[in-house]
Amino acid sequence: MKKLPALFYRTVSGSEPVRVWLLSLDPTDRRSIGFDIATVEIGWPIGMPTCRAISGRRNLWEVRTDLTDGRIARTFFTVERDQMVLLHGIIKKTQKTPPGALDLAQRRQKEVQQ
Repeated sequence: MKKLPALFYRTVSGSEPVRVWLLSLDPTDRRSIGFDIATVEIGWPIGMPTCRAISGRRNLWEVRTDLTDGRIARTFFTVERDQMVLLHGIIKKTQKTPPGALDLAQRRQKEVQQ
């Protein structure tokens, strides 16, 4: 049973950017990310290494996924009305998460909270 069911953030035009991002990935990577998201859905609240709160960003979290070839993915989410809203996803190219990715996730978070 899911303690925190996941939903995709939806733009005003109806697109779901995280779903589009996931579908653009290799099936193996998509499966790994989906497994980690499901782990958070079932085990919430859950900590490292699968999930972590984003420092300095209120109610913004990341699902952390190790992919093939040493790559890593981050799926950013917020918790709203007992649901996990998937806001943005990236494949990290550097050690530090790009501030633009966090800013985008936070803008989407504000839309969800309205």
